[in-house]
Amino acid sequence: MKIGIEAQRIFRIEKHGMDIYALELIRAIQQLDTQNEYVVFVKPDKDVCLYRSKNLKIVEVKGKTYIDWEQISLPKAIKQQNIDLMHFTSNTASVNIKCPFILTLHDIIYLEKLYSKGSSYQIVGHFYHRWNVPKMASKAEYILTVSEFEKVQIQKELGIKYTKLKAVYSAYNQNFRMIKDDAALERVRVKYKLPYDFIFFLGNKAINKNMKRSLEAYAEYVDETLTPIKLVIAESSESDIMQLLSKINRKDIFKHILLMSYVPHSEIPFIYNLATLFLYPSLRESFGIPIVEAMACGTPVITSNTSAMPEVTEDAAMLVNPFDVESITQAIKKVLNNQKLYNRLKYKGLNRAMAFSWENAAQKTMQLYEKVLNPSLILTYK
Repeated sequence: MKIGIEAQRIFRIEKHGMDIYALELIRAIQQLDTQNEYVVFVKPDKDVCLYRSKNLKIVEVKGKTYIDWEQISLPKAIKQQNIDLMHFTSNTASVNIKCPFILTLHDIIYLEKLYSKGSSYQIVGHFYHRWNVPKMASKAEYILTVSEFEKVQIQKELGIKYTKLKAVYSAYNQNFRMIKDDAALERVRVKYKLPYDFIFFLGNKAINKNMKRSLEAYAEYVDETLTPIKLVIAESSESDIMQLLSKINRKDIFKHILLMSYVPHSEIPFIYNLATLFLYPSLRESFGIPIVEAMACGTPVITSNTSAMPEVTEDAAMLVNPFDVESITQAIKKVLNNQKLYNRLKYKGLNRAMAFSWENAAQKTMQLYEKVLNPSLILTYK
């Protein structure tokens, strides 16, 4: 069987959740499956992080934008490669496709009121998703998603048959672990000028990342603490942060904030290990890979009591109401000031992270590939 996998953006330098999902899933499949032939379709870029092997071929497909790449260039490449089954990994799919296909639908946030605003780039993307997803979800042989929570949301919103929806958890790279190499940790600390104690916030301008309330909560923590530790924010610019601080009238706390631009994924495990606490009070997540990555590094996590986050963390994180600034502030203070609670979150997080692996995700995904071309096969999961 010749299986095609769409992985448009995995070669870009600044990778995010869906790119990491595609890359790690493909790497695991490459190691596990020696029977089928795989063709991975990517857009050329600078970070060549996946290599061909006996069972895996990489085809670079050119395109100017995300949309013309997927709707014009990719269908031609799929036809040229004589693909038997196609797997689209990033929410949307090529409309003009002749072979059966599986769609990974990470979330349907863009169909919800939460995403009625955003940058011009985000708004264009949201309209594209709203046009493409309902159409292609109905045509897919199966839809994979990354949590039971999101499975229910998709069924409700799109009316997809429940038997057509399969939940397969995302996971984390094994580089995310407790690092014992003090010299390597110190090199990263010096490189980014990190303090010895800090709260780590991995955020951007996406509405669901809840940065404004996080800054408000941190400002309250600063007000109520004699010697507050710094807030380190990755993936945000000074102009973005200052704009938000102006909105909440708290420019005064900027001296307590350290900004990092995009951090290579290979260095994020070091940042988690160096951090005292990981703050991730997102408004909406279908899984939340950073949560599991932080737990795997032994970093206590504060996250939200909404969407898939309670499912992913179980009792291994401090859960807050992400719409309530005071709830976030009190959680920060409790975790930092209660050593017993801090240690409990650390070790429960380490244990919970062990439940997730890309090998398991790959095995379940490969079962689904086989099921499409052999309908009599019985899946070992729902």
